[in-house]
Parts: sequence; structure tokens; C-alpha cells
Amino acid sequence: MPYREPDPLVSAEWLMSHMDAPDVRVIEATWYIPTPESQGLARRHYEAGHIPGAVFFDIDEICAQDTDVPHMLPDTVFFASRVRKMGIGDGNRLVVYDRNNLMASARVWWMLRAMGAMDVRVLDGGLKAWEAAGGELEDMAPMPGDRHFTPRFRTDIVKTKDQVLAAMEAGDVNIIDARPPGRFSGEAPEPRKGVPSGHIPGSRNICSVDLLNADGTMKSVEALRELFGDVSGPVITTCGSGVTAANLALALARLGRNAGVYDGSWTEWATSEGYPIETGPGN
Repeated sequence: MPYREPDPLVSAEWLMSHMDAPDVRVIEATWYIPTPESQGLARRHYEAGHIPGAVFFDIDEICAQDTDVPHMLPDTVFFASRVRKMGIGDGNRLVVYDRNNLMASARVWWMLRAMGAMDVRVLDGGLKAWEAAGGELEDMAPMPGDRHFTPRFRTDIVKTKDQVLAAMEAGDVNIIDARPPGRFSGEAPEPRKGVPSGHIPGSRNICSVDLLNADGTMKSVEALRELFGDVSGPVITTCGSGVTAANLALALARLGRNAGVYDGSWTEWATSEGYPIETGPGN
């Protein structure tokens, strides 16, 4: 399906020039791969200094409560109740950023769009780009008022494991995996205990780090087009747990492609009985 929206990225300069617009809301989405050392680290970094007015969005809190698969999308009622209290609602222009190379800002961009938000962008280069452009930080937490958020769940960009299985069996959908090559091929272990490495049969690998320039900004449209090559037909992106899969979707949006993200991704697939696992380089 063609992607009809504008470029999903905005520059630090654009954000600076629009900070005072009454409909602009800024969201920090910093997230670190869970380790004992990273527990609570993202919020502490946010509290120490963030883009003025930014609220903090934690993907491990705003998530489904009835599954062991990490940070799955919650139902629309739960999602709406949480973002409403953050001052995020209908009619807002939303800009999402993080401080570690799109680690979760693309995920939050996708979540908001999956729930019906109409105008969501990602700050290209994240907090580093903001500071490099002379942007100031503040450590004072904003006090947003509740704002009505009308959820409209988008099945076109959210994919389940059974939809991915059907796409795999039909062979008419591009399934692209954002994990590092070693985990995709089965040569390197998965970081989550009890999850085997490998990939969905018939999928191909484009590691999410290859989407970025050295400074953390996303590569140009021309460079992304060369990286993805000829991607005709529908696209489903996947990764370890649905986070960097959204990076691929964000990059594809720059190419005018509307990709579906497999929410449960490899963690769900590889731990579900009867779902096939392939090793080797893939397609």
C-alpha cells in the first residue's frame, strides 16, 4: 500500500522553530535493552535533562499486561488512558525522540500511528542532533493536562504471528528482519534466555544499524533505496521484540512504503510451538 503521509522525520532545526506552537507535543522514548545495570536508567537520564516540555514514554509500561512477550501493544482503552494523561491527544502534532540512535523512538512513532494518531514524526538524530543544533535541555518535569485521545486501531500496520505465518507460507510478502546478522543466521545467541536464534523461513536481513549515518541520523532516501533494493509487494518487518522492526518501517516510510510490523517478533515466534525456524543467511 503506498504511504501517503509526509516524510516521517523532522530536523532539530524544524523542532526548534515549532516548539512554541500550541499543537506540538514532544515525547522522549529512550529505552535500553534490559540488564541489571539499565534498570530505570532511561527515566533517570530523562529526569536529568530533556528537551523542554517533553513527556516520557516508557514502552515497558505502556504495553499489554496479559502476556510474557515484552512490550506488546496494549488494547486501545489502556493505551488511550495512558497517553491522555501525558497530554497527548487528538489534533496534536507529535515529535518523538530518544538519546540512543532510534532505539525506541521509531517504536513509539509506530505505536502512536497504530492507535490512530494522525501526525507523528521522529526527530532525526535524536537528542544528539538537538544538542548539536544548540538546543537547550531542562530537568523540570512538565505538567500536562489531560487531553482526549480517540484510538483507531490500524490493522494494516500491526501484524500477528498467524498473519506472518500465512505470509510466509504464501511467499508473496517481503519479511525483513532488523536483528544483527549473527542472530538472524543462528550463529550468535539471542539476548533473551530460552529464545533460540535463527529466522522466519523466507525472510531477509537488513540490520537496523545499517539505516543510520555515523552521527545517528537516518541515511538519505537514495541510500535507503539502495540498501533495501527492489522491495515490491507488501512488507512485514520483524526483529527481536518489535522495537527495531519499527526502525525498518520508519525507513520504508521514507521510501513511500507502508510496512506492517510484527509486534511479537522473534521472541514470540521462536517460543511458540509449531512455528518454523530457519538458520543460515536467508534470502
